[in-house]
Amino acid sequence: MTADNKLTRTGRWGRVRGNWATLLLPIDDDDGIDRERLTEEIDLLIAAGVDGIYSNGTAGEFHNQTADEFETIQDLLAGRCKTAGMPFAIGACDANPRHSLELVAAARRLAPDAIQVILPDWWPVTAEEATDFLHMAAEAAGPIPLVLYHPPHAKRVFQPKALAQIIAPVPSVIGIKMGDGDTGWYEEARNALSDVGVYVPGHHLATGVAEGVAAGAFSNVACLSPQGAQRWTDSMRTDTGPALELEARIRAFLDNHVRPFGANEGYSNAALDKLLATVGDWARIGTRLRRPYRWISEERVPPLYAAARRELPELFSQ
Repeated sequence: MTADNKLTRTGRWGRVRGNWATLLLPIDDDDGIDRERLTEEIDLLIAAGVDGIYSNGTAGEFHNQTADEFETIQDLLAGRCKTAGMPFAIGACDANPRHSLELVAAARRLAPDAIQVILPDWWPVTAEEATDFLHMAAEAAGPIPLVLYHPPHAKRVFQPKALAQIIAPVPSVIGIKMGDGDTGWYEEARNALSDVGVYVPGHHLATGVAEGVAAGAFSNVACLSPQGAQRWTDSMRTDTGPALELEARIRAFLDNHVRPFGANEGYSNAALDKLLATVGDWARIGTRLRRPYRWISEERVPPLYAAARRELPELFSQ
């Protein structure tokens, strides 16, 4: 199957397409952020040749940082990426819209390829309120485009047609990162969101590409293997058939080995993504989250390490 889709086309989303790797925070025993390991991680992602790097998503623990730490992380990311010519996006997410706008303004000075925002989330917003907030964010961002992060756990989840109406008056919004759905969802997204970048869950990327919807993914698969996720993404640009077969095995691996940590033991998505990175063994990130959030002990990694290489060898081949 030849892919004729957003992954192979250039739209308003420009360089923000393909396989984007999340910046995960290496946390010390005293709950501090280890700058040395963070710098090493950025350099390893650049060396892996991913399509882009983004900071301060859920897995980047944006919800558990100080303002000073936010600036330190973004300065480090921007400096390394600009030197290497690596596309990067900065998450300016906060449930409090005033705090979010302050973060957008701070990110703007670093000239990222995009700034990621969420809708105000303490009280569910109406569609009109969502548009108003995006106008405010666009004003704070100036010339920097916005990507709306609209996760399935938002207090109010808008479907593609409603999202299209929300963002239509705000041309600065070039893309939406969201959960996907069944074939009906993809049909609605194709019809409603054809002029913006749609970023689906990383382990669904081949499906999103085959459906002609996905511009890329801010990818949990890149947490497991940045290089492997990039090879997989590149393969979709010409033929989605083998990529869909690998996607089925990636989904099965996550369902059988990783998702039970959340479903049965209550660990957060950030804990699962850090577990994936430790299983992937490509950087010294560790599984530890900042307190009060619980993390998965590294003692539980060895059987997953073996299973990943047995079930998904393509992601780890050199």
